[in-house]
Parts: sequence; structure tokens; C-alpha cells
Amino acid sequence: MRTETLWLNSPWNNAEEVRQQLNFAEKIQLHDVTLRDGEQQAGLVFSHDDKIAIAERLAEVGIHRIEAGMPAVSAADAKAVADIVKRNLGPKIFSFARCMKADIDKVADSGAEGVVIEIPASRRFIERAYGWTLEKAIALSVEATSYARERGLYTVFFPIDGSRAQFDDFMQIVTAVAKDGHMDALGCVDTMGVLSPSSISFAIRKMKQATGKPIEVHCHDDFGMGSANTLLALAAGADVAHTTVSSLGERSGNASYEEVALSLLCMYGVNLGLQYDKFYETAQAIRKIAGIEDRPNRPITGPCISQIESGIIAGWYKNCQDDPREILPYLYQLTGHPGPEIVLGKSSGIASIELALDKLGLECSSKEIKRELLDEVKTLSAERKALISLDEFQILAQKVFARNH
Repeated sequence: MRTETLWLNSPWNNAEEVRQQLNFAEKIQLHDVTLRDGEQQAGLVFSHDDKIAIAERLAEVGIHRIEAGMPAVSAADAKAVADIVKRNLGPKIFSFARCMKADIDKVADSGAEGVVIEIPASRRFIERAYGWTLEKAIALSVEATSYARERGLYTVFFPIDGSRAQFDDFMQIVTAVAKDGHMDALGCVDTMGVLSPSSISFAIRKMKQATGKPIEVHCHDDFGMGSANTLLALAAGADVAHTTVSSLGERSGNASYEEVALSLLCMYGVNLGLQYDKFYETAQAIRKIAGIEDRPNRPITGPCISQIESGIIAGWYKNCQDDPREILPYLYQLTGHPGPEIVLGKSSGIASIELALDKLGLECSSKEIKRELLDEVKTLSAERKALISLDEFQILAQKVFARNH
């Protein structure tokens, strides 16, 4: 089955007025930061072997670039980056550095192809968090980015907290680096997740106009806008999206690669060439490595998103089994997620009972018995505040049948 047959798009997404506003880059890339920014989630630690395993999983999905860590953090981090590079997994390997020559040397020595170089961009942040002047930040940026070019590294200039900088201050730093230093690409870095969906398109256009360089968008999810803002940035012409697996990351996490990639595919028809059917198993595997359970109803990767408890929706499903796209955002096989699955609980209806009986191969033509069985399910579920398993339902059914014969 062709991928595009696995969902029904909204015709509103294809309205001419909507399509005219889109300015997607010809080739969009995902830059995964799970091994660096993702590991900054409180209490999360990846061992050397964990990092190798995660990089291998990301490569299997087809992620274009992997930010393998920050070698300056420790000798162990440096070794992990170097060992990921040596494996030639397929994705381009990048690493992270401060505006320091020693950091950049460690990145170059690891064999990474590119470096993401951070500098604070908000004057308040520069002065209060670092104790510097804006002029010092500019001088360090020019020196470090020039040195990265000397070391042969593809250089992403990454002005952290840029979204809270006064625009004139931000452009002063960017213009100086573009003129006197070096950048192969510029980061639009929403460190605190404060950019509104209304403003991020404006920011991307301004950065493109000012530098003529590829723009890499890096959004955090503090207001739940990480993935949405990333999509809007890409629609405005950003070339690279920084993401993590299932939004792992500091505070509320980062934009989710699964949400960004699947939305691009299903809503905009932009295929990034990924193995979409590996999304679910990859998320579960990496969450297991991290020792962190996924949110049950997390979009795309949550374990319970394909469960149908509502009796009304179970009725829809019963009527649409020949084409369940009618009642689903997409067929779950697209992402390798199991389901859909009818589950039994307090919200179930007669259609839920009928589908469960069919699954067990039990026949019942009596509406009264089905209603009695539904009441039993609702009562038990309400008492437990939990779903009823199919095995438990079979026992209930046998009891109800026995009472009525």
C-alpha cells in the first residue's frame, strides 16, 4: 500500500490561499539533538553504549543529522562522539561547542563533520547570566566561528536565547559573524520556548533576508508550541529542524521529530524520506534506554493512542471497518503503532460489546443480554477506575449468559 493512502488529509490544508503562504525549502533535514539536548532532561543519563544504541536507532529511521554530544563535557562524552563517527551509520554527525577554541578542537578531533557553536544572544542574558558585554559576545563569536572554519568544520552559529533578544542586538551579533567571522548556517534558537506561532515565520524571513544562509530552527516546548513552531518555521523557509525523540529534553523538552515529520507528510505532503513505520518501535526502544515512560496519550508514540473506549466511536469503527481512515487521523501502520484496538471500560457502548463478543467468537443476538453485559462492564470499570481486559470480559460474559439460560 502506498504511504499516501494511509490517511485522509483535510481539504482546508490544500486551499489555494493556504498553499500560497508556504515556502518550504527544497530539501528539509532533521537534526536530532537527543544525545545532547535530550540528555539535559533532569535525571537522564546516557551511558557510552546507550549513546551508540540510540545513534544506531536514529540512523535506522533515516534521521539526516545526529548531534552526538558535546566533547568538552568529559573524556567519556568525547569518546562517545568519536565512536559514533567511526561507525559510519549514514547520518552526518555534528557536535556542540561553546565559543572557545578548546571546545572546537575537541569537536574537530572527534571526527565530526559539523559543529553547532553557541553564544548568548540576549543582552540581558549576556550581562546577567554570563557577566559579559554584548561586544565581548560578538568578539568571541567572530573568533570561534573563524577558527571552526580553519578546522574544516561545517559551522552552525547558534545564538542561544535569541528569541528574547532585542532584534537590533540579535542582528548586530549575526551581522558581525557573517561579515568578520564565519557561518555556514544560522540557528533560530527559541531556548525558552517563548516564540509565538505568529512571530516565528517573521523571524525566519528576517534571518534569511539578513544573511542569505540556511536557517536551522531549534524550538523548546515550554508552552506546548515546540513542534507547531518548528512546522511554521519550515513553512517560512527554514532548512533544518532540530528535534528530539518524543520531545525528550530540558524542562518541557524539545520539538518532537515524530510530530514534525508526520505532520509534514500528512498535512503538507512533504516526505522527508524517513522510515515512518519505525517511529513507534524507535520511540519505545529509546524510552526504554532512557528509563522514562512515555506519556500514554503522547501524539504518535503514546501506547494508548490507538485504543477506542468510547461507545460512540466504537460504533463508528464498527461501521467503517472496511476503511477505518474515516475515524482515525491516519492508519497506525504508517508509524508501526499497533491498533486500532477496541477496549472496554466505563465509556463503552453496545457496539463495544458486540465487537468484543465477535473477537472472542461468542454469539449473542439478545439486545437485553448485551445491555446487561454492558452494565457489568461499566460497573466493574468504574469501581476499578481502569479498563477491563478481554479475558475478564469473557468471564463476565459467561456469567451473564449463565444467568439468562
